[in-house]
Amino acid sequence: MSLNSTPSGERTQIAFFGVRNAGKSSLVNAVTGQQLAVVSDVAGTTTDPVRKAMELLPLGPVVIVDTPGIDDTGSLGELRVATTRKVLATCDVAVLVVDARHGACEADRELLALFAERSVPCVVALTKADLLGDEPVAREGLEGAAEAVVVSSLTGQGITQLKETLARLGSPTGPEPRLIADLLAPQDLVVLVIPIDSAAPKGRLILPQQQTIRDTLEAGASALMVRDTELAATLASLPTPPRLVVTDSQAFGKVARIVPVEVPLTSFSILFSRYKGDLSLQVAGARAIDSLTDASKVLICEGCTHHRQCEDIGTVKMPRWIREHTGCDPTFSFTSGGDFPLDLRGYDLVVHCGGCTLGARAMRSRIEQAGAQGVPITNYGVAIAHMHGILPRVLSPFEGL
Repeated sequence: MSLNSTPSGERTQIAFFGVRNAGKSSLVNAVTGQQLAVVSDVAGTTTDPVRKAMELLPLGPVVIVDTPGIDDTGSLGELRVATTRKVLATCDVAVLVVDARHGACEADRELLALFAERSVPCVVALTKADLLGDEPVAREGLEGAAEAVVVSSLTGQGITQLKETLARLGSPTGPEPRLIADLLAPQDLVVLVIPIDSAAPKGRLILPQQQTIRDTLEAGASALMVRDTELAATLASLPTPPRLVVTDSQAFGKVARIVPVEVPLTSFSILFSRYKGDLSLQVAGARAIDSLTDASKVLICEGCTHHRQCEDIGTVKMPRWIREHTGCDPTFSFTSGGDFPLDLRGYDLVVHCGGCTLGARAMRSRIEQAGAQGVPITNYGVAIAHMHGILPRVLSPFEGL
């Protein structure tokens, strides 16, 4: 991804679902204008989700996802179906692809029910209109479906209408959530504490820092970046205290001792918990840390995949901090990227990163999944603040918490 590309977590996720050989891949190619997916008359050609970032005007940056057939069979087919269902948990708009000659089957109707259950906006694309001849479009099984567009990937019939429908369904209907801008006023100063250690990527800032800087500028405020080693001198040099200090959660202990108590303090991870997740629920989940025992099982999750450093926060630091805080030695498991277990009931706690690379729906789906299964879930920044005894302080910038 180029430096000016929109992060994947900020793109609207549009996924194409349906049974094998319904024409999903051909339709994805027609919508993207590229030969993104392999097309074949052989059912089940698409074996894994295929993703393509593009601009869909007037909506903006999106990710188009082509999924395997939901009716795939056999043990491998079951894995493909499970993968397709995982995609559903992350998508913002769903396209149900149905052969216009045959109408919806039982699997299609199950998908429509899942879309409704998860409140995912959807449109039905009735494909292969060029093969209808004089036959009418088969709409059986689609009674009550919100919208349907008759399309042909071969002739281009209905493709523009489908794209316009997708752009409309993907457009936000309520107030746009903000990462930090709603906490600021024009001319405010925010100090961003960015430690430069062995885990910091050389020559660049990580995504949460980049996005926080951009949203600060959107608010008409100013951002001052400083390492933790220069923080005290920087604060002392300012004519007036900053409106807010935001730090990498890993430096919470040191930064909390330096920043005066009257200056609001929080972390990038906590900002992302509020932005994409459920901060109140993750604050409640942090209390479960105190109840862990040697017999407990803890799942530590990251939304992205990256090269692990010797002092990696997820696999090294977080387990160490939890052991030190509890005096116990729980069993730790780790996941990254899209690998999030469907069944969490064997765990006593889930600790998740801020989810900067995940879409808001994907992050909230994980949180809801944990809640539905009765498993406490918290966030890196929230957990670290709790273990440092400063959680009330770093929540003070947010009203109602």
